[in-house]
Amino acid sequence: MRKVTIVGTGAIGASWTALYLARGFNVVATDPAPNAETDLRRFIDSAWATLEVLGLSPNASRDHLEFTRDMKQALADTDFVQESGPERQLLKVKLFADIDAATPPDSIIASSSSGLTMSIIQSRCRHPERCVIGHPFNPPHMIPLVEVVAGTKTSPETVQRALSFYRSIGKKAIHVRKEMVGHVANRIQGALYREVVYLIEQGVLGVADADAAVCWGPGLRWGVMGPNMLFHLGGGQGGIQHFMDHLSGPVSTWWKDLGTITEMTPRIKRTIIDGVLKEAGDRSIEELERERDTVLLQLLAARAQAEHAVQPDLLDVADRIP
Repeated sequence: MRKVTIVGTGAIGASWTALYLARGFNVVATDPAPNAETDLRRFIDSAWATLEVLGLSPNASRDHLEFTRDMKQALADTDFVQESGPERQLLKVKLFADIDAATPPDSIIASSSSGLTMSIIQSRCRHPERCVIGHPFNPPHMIPLVEVVAGTKTSPETVQRALSFYRSIGKKAIHVRKEMVGHVANRIQGALYREVVYLIEQGVLGVADADAAVCWGPGLRWGVMGPNMLFHLGGGQGGIQHFMDHLSGPVSTWWKDLGTITEMTPRIKRTIIDGVLKEAGDRSIEELERERDTVLLQLLAARAQAEHAVQPDLLDVADRIP
């Protein structure tokens, strides 16, 4: 695959575009918004220093980007489509049908949809067998995870091709074997956040302390290993067997006491908004993004070093992004 088409250049589409350019692809992007091209090129310029730290492929170049408002033109002769349009079901179904009609039949059409199922999205496509979910975590040019999910009409070959393609560009692609609304990572994230909101709503702790409880506790460990492997270590010398035999009972007790909050009331929305703004202080969104990206780069570099796949100077990244 050499030509990638990005349909929709909002936050997710722009981040995908930057990544594909950094991996040496020819990228054609399309979006009907009036300032789409200007905003896209500005984002790529801003993200490029970060991508340089992460490592550029030999053919990487921002000059390999072409922008057009003509979606049919953008899709002509493409090898891979990364759709990142608005998360609205009717729009997405029509958009996929239009993309399907305009692309070569052997190309793959992947959707960045964060929650819709591919069975619905592909329902009006003439070639649904080459349509698949390729859901990233934001920002895609930095966070490695991609969830690959088939629809009922997606071929097994397409799933394997998509997994291989994403892995070839350095993504941690996982195969979600069963369709569920929200896929997997967002469901996990949503379950955690529901309990966070419940604890705040119950007055157990404030917004800033809730954030601290996650990022300075389990969040640090989750950046190293997943919960199953961590509980294997939590079982001591007996490993996961000891954990299941002796510690799974207390965990089950916690489950029974978890919050059952099912909606964001106006009061809890206001509490969280006020708490977040107080926690952010005078730091702008741009400053907070830089703080996030600097720490993410350091974490990614540490992970890569642990896997013996990074140059030592990659760890010194704090002053190398704008």
